[in-house]
Parts: sequence; C-alpha cells; structure tokens
Amino acid sequence: MSDLIKEIARRRTFAIISHPDAGKTTLTEKLLLYTGAIDMAGSVRAKKEQRQARSDWMELEKQRGISITSTVMQFGYEGYVMNLLDTPGHEDFSEDTYRTLTAVDSAVMLIDAAKGIEPQTRKLFDVCRMRGIPIFTFINKMDRPAREPLDLMDEIEKTFKIKTFPMNWPLGNGGTFKGVYDRMNKTMNLFETTVHGATVAPVIETTPDGEECAKLVDKATHETFLEEMELLDMVGETFDEGELSRGELTPVYFGSAVTNFGVRLFLDSFVSLAPPPAAHESSEGTVEPSDKDFTGFVFKIQANMDPKHRDSVAFLRVCSGEFEKDMQVFHSRQKSKIRLSRPHKLFARDRDTVESAYPGDILGLINPGVFAIGDTVSTGRKVEFGGIPRFAPEHFALLRCPDPSDSKKFRAGVEQLAAEGATQVFYPDDPNAVRDPILAVVGMLQFDVIKYRLESEYNVKTILEPMNVKFVRWLETGVDNINLALGAKTVVDSIGRKAVMFDGDWALRHVIEKNPGIKLTEVK
Repeated sequence: MSDLIKEIARRRTFAIISHPDAGKTTLTEKLLLYTGAIDMAGSVRAKKEQRQARSDWMELEKQRGISITSTVMQFGYEGYVMNLLDTPGHEDFSEDTYRTLTAVDSAVMLIDAAKGIEPQTRKLFDVCRMRGIPIFTFINKMDRPAREPLDLMDEIEKTFKIKTFPMNWPLGNGGTFKGVYDRMNKTMNLFETTVHGATVAPVIETTPDGEECAKLVDKATHETFLEEMELLDMVGETFDEGELSRGELTPVYFGSAVTNFGVRLFLDSFVSLAPPPAAHESSEGTVEPSDKDFTGFVFKIQANMDPKHRDSVAFLRVCSGEFEKDMQVFHSRQKSKIRLSRPHKLFARDRDTVESAYPGDILGLINPGVFAIGDTVSTGRKVEFGGIPRFAPEHFALLRCPDPSDSKKFRAGVEQLAAEGATQVFYPDDPNAVRDPILAVVGMLQFDVIKYRLESEYNVKTILEPMNVKFVRWLETGVDNINLALGAKTVVDSIGRKAVMFDGDWALRHVIEKNPGIKLTEVK
C-alpha cells in the first residue's frame, strides 16, 4: 500500500453540529482530552507550554461565552489523524457554519438529553443530509434529569426520517446515571467522576447484571435498565454500515461530556466507523483522494486571526494527492499559477508551518488577496470544483460610517468582511444614491460581529439601521425598465450582479406578474 493510500485511510475529517447549550464546546474539549491534545480540560498544549483558550479565539467570543467563527483543530488518536472543524454553536450563526460543512466527511450531531431536537439542530442536519454525509448522534447531559432514551430515539427517527441504532445504553439518568453498556462489545462500563471533569474518568468494566451495577443504582433503576436491554435485543435489528454511509442510519451514543462518561467509548467507535476522505465531483469528472495530482478548495477566509500581523488566512481542504510546501499550483479562478508558500497546520489560533498534507487535511494559507471562497487549486489537470453556494440571507441592515475621515478604512473593512463571507453586501442600484452598503446575513448576531470587528480591527465607528426587507432575489434574466411594486427595489451585489429586495411575498408576486420573462433566483 502506498504512503498516500495509508495517509488517506488514517484521516477523519468531521464537524460537531448542535443547538446552543447542548454542550458542543465541552464535547470538543473532552475529545481533545481523551486524544491527549490537552493535559486537562480547559487548557491546550501549545508552544512554550502556555495555557490558553481552546477553540474560541475572538475577544467577542470570550465576552459572550459562545463560538462565533469556525476553527480547525488537528490531533492524533490511536494512529488516526483527526481534523475537527469546530462550527459556531450560537443561535444566530452565519453562512460560515454552512460552508464549513462542505469541507467535512462526517458529522457528529449533539443532542441535549433533556430537550431533545432543537431548531438549530434541524437546520444543520438538513445541510448534512443535502451533502449526503454520515451522521453520528451523541445524546449528551445524561448526568442531568433526561427524557427516556427510547423517546429520544423515536423523536430522531420521526423528525429526520432516519433509522437509529443505539451503540450503547445508559444505566440511569440524572443523579442515578452511573455508566453505559457497550452493546457491540457486550460490556458494562461504570465510571467514577473526577474533579470538574478535568481528567479522564476512571472506568470499571463488568456485566450488566453484575453486583457492581446493582450496588450503584437502586433496584428499580437497575431492573428498568435490564428490561430495556432485553427489549432492544428482542427487536433484533443489526447495525448496517452501508446504511450509515448512505445517511440512512445514525448510530446513537449516550453519555455526559461534562463528566467524561461515555466519551472514550464514543471516540473509539467513531474512528472505526467514520469514513475516510471521500471523492469530489469536478469540472473534469470525479476526483478520487488517491489521485496523484494535488487538488483542494477554499471554504473559508478569516482575517486578523493574529492581531499582531493583521493578516488574512484562507482555509483549504485537501481533496486529492499530497501537498508539499512551496509547490506550484494552478488557480482555477485566476487562470494562473501561484506558489503555495507558508502553509500552516491550524489548532484554533495556533499555527505550525507544515511540509506536507494529505486528503482530508485543512491548511491555512496566508492570503494577500489571492483567494476567495470556492477557489480551486490543482496540479496536473486543471480541475474546478463546484462553487460553494451562497445561502439566502434572512436579515438586512444599512451600514453607515458617521465620520467621513474614516471612509477609506470603512470601505476596506467592509470589503474584507464580504470577502470572508461574514456578510453579503449590496449597494443601491442608483448612481445618484448614497453608496452606503446594505448588509445581508443569515443570523442577526452577525451584525454585532461586523460592528465589533470594524471597530476593533479597523478602528471605525459605524451605525447600523435595520431594514424592512424579508428577502433578496438575483436577476437571472433581466428586463428593461423593471416594473417595481411598493416594497421592492433593485440593488447590486459586491461583484456587480443585479438583484431585487422585497419586503414580502406580495411585492415578489407583483414583480413576477408585471414583468413577463423575468427570472429570479435565491441562491447564487
């Protein structure tokens, strides 16, 4: 087996998706703990052994206690190379969340055992299903009063129209939660808590009907557990890896990230079942990870990750071949060759220069205005991967700069944020109108992020004015002298494409009826 094939087989590139407060940051941290990437929960091994933040690096994130941007962490476990793309977990996330899911091969769906499926989980699941990637389910917070496991699995099946297969089963819940039964290895794992869950939880392996289980929980809890295990065995369903790979079945794991109960069992199962890097469709046909030609695409751009340098980093997913530092590649959009120097391996905010990388890996490339989201780079064949779609924005606001002397910095900041995909930007389609940008975002919180970043990174004060706009549609085929209704107006986006903004369905219907031949689209 060639070195390339071996390296591909070792990679697991995934994201954790969840509703806010389901415990995503905690589970991320505990995966790092169990893989040895951190010594104790709450600290990461870094240069000079400095203790610092985990995956939330922006000051606004620290203030609010949430993840706003998507970061990348690479770490090893049992011979595997894990690439974890940490997606925002706040309620009003951005397109960045969706775009990150285009760069993963599987996803872990995290569910609060007391609350069950919540709105943001539904949205993210739909994006994963659209891509057809396998989904693993971790039902978290079993150390608190929780819903019945069978009810939770039934909700998953009915909501997402997907089969479930419990890989383990909890012994008790809330105060009586003492362990999980590993159904595949037929062992009961009883855990001991550690101080603040900061270190690996000691575990005792036994049988489900053994004395150790009976001693830890009351008789009723133990009997209920045994009855549920008998019921699951009677159902007689078998785990089907084919259904998992097709997105038709999700393995379900019960546990508690905060106490570390069930984390290692989940991790061991995940690395054995999660798929290695998959093939990608391109303008030149299917690109297999094992193809000798190097290919990759940019799915994210982030400016000012390092306040000392004020630089921009392009996040590139390696799709095929082996990456080598300083290699020359063809840039599909620019139709020219460029040299990929100063590549970095990322661990949240930390960067280490890398000499090579393989399919599934994520590289950070210093971006002096060369890369845009969706760009493809390659050696050999001049392939181009399908563009990353722009998701329809749901909130709109006019952004003003009250100090004319800051106008140059203001424009530079808005252009940079638009290039990152932090916001979509439109301008009035009127040469005589004031050219104040109109921001369009998926989640309301992005407005706060944009104002914060313009002030902290570009030293520009701004005024944000919400607009009575419900949605925007791009003009696929134009008509002369568009007949607009009240509540509709034409705009152009940041690259000059004409679009129409509407304050409701009536205005949209009017424009369609009064302009025969017009064609509008909501995704570009």
